[in-house]
Amino acid sequence: MKKVYRVLGINPGGTSTKIAVYDNEKPLFEMTIRHSGEELAKLQTWEEQYKFRENLILDILKDKNISLFSFDAIVARGGLIKPISAGTYVVGQRMLEDLRLGVSGKHASNLGGHIAYDIAEKLDIPSFVVDPVVVDELTDVARVTGLPEVKRSCVFHALNQRAVARRVAKEMNKVYEMSNFIVAHLGDGITIGAHEKGRVIDVKNALAGEGTFTPSRSGGMPVRSVVNLCYSGKYTKEDMEKKMVGNGGLIAHLGTNDIRQVQAMIQEGDEYAALVYEAMAYSISKEIGSYGTVLKGKVDAIILTGGIANANQLVNWITERVGFIAPVAVSPGEDELRALAEGALRVLNGEEKAKIYDNDVESAQYINDSKVV
Repeated sequence: MKKVYRVLGINPGGTSTKIAVYDNEKPLFEMTIRHSGEELAKLQTWEEQYKFRENLILDILKDKNISLFSFDAIVARGGLIKPISAGTYVVGQRMLEDLRLGVSGKHASNLGGHIAYDIAEKLDIPSFVVDPVVVDELTDVARVTGLPEVKRSCVFHALNQRAVARRVAKEMNKVYEMSNFIVAHLGDGITIGAHEKGRVIDVKNALAGEGTFTPSRSGGMPVRSVVNLCYSGKYTKEDMEKKMVGNGGLIAHLGTNDIRQVQAMIQEGDEYAALVYEAMAYSISKEIGSYGTVLKGKVDAIILTGGIANANQLVNWITERVGFIAPVAVSPGEDELRALAEGALRVLNGEEKAKIYDNDVESAQYINDSKVV
């Protein structure tokens, strides 16, 4: 009889914290805890920030009569630590410090590792993060650009991309680590990755202005035109960064990043909205096509996932353009809590070995900071 492992998943966002309890692959419950701006403004220190969310989680578990001692592991969304390879990582002191410092950037997801570690340490069980956005497995040749001062790195939806690719591989009676996929995560941010036998060997850095334009990001543009904008005297550095991430894409063209509003505009006869919307699908399709060359034409499937993979017209436009490369599988949404639980369960079940976060020092120096399964 298969042993049942209970896992608590934690996914902190800017104004919410999502949690879920899983018994193996079965979800017992999921909940989104909303945080008001007034509540968050009162939190001055790092410890206050993660303790505030942690206490809310503990209160909810108590209300639902779920004993903390019933858990076998606590798993959180990985934050902006240093670039690492994909996998499930034990949370230890080096990771906690890098999350606190925000070595690759500040984001609410950085709180997750601290919350997981804090709860797990008291229970003497392991705490993990799974496939954080800083997963970077680019090949050497993929890092080279036309300027030696500029090297490519990646920040992408690693957790959802890899989880969905595993599920599609299983549905196709294939093994993810033996298959090739092009995975397009379609949301407010869009990232498209070339998955070669379990490694994402090429993917654009959506936060650095690469790739397709999205509901709120500009994507790649003619560099000379961007340089001219930068030196036009009209914009500050901060203005330009906001144009690239936050106020670009559909927002810049149409004043909204809500696909439903864009569709309503088109239904009301807005021809420009129709043009821009189709152009986004066109841009996504070109990006997918480019990764067909990265994988040398050996593609088992193209996978469309993320929130706007629910938009039928967009999906149809993309499928029409890329379907000749490989079969197109559509898996809408981004079930990150499920993906977190699956990552922890692979370790608990012995299918995968937990990794140790190790960038600057030997893992032996802090391997004892956590309970390694």
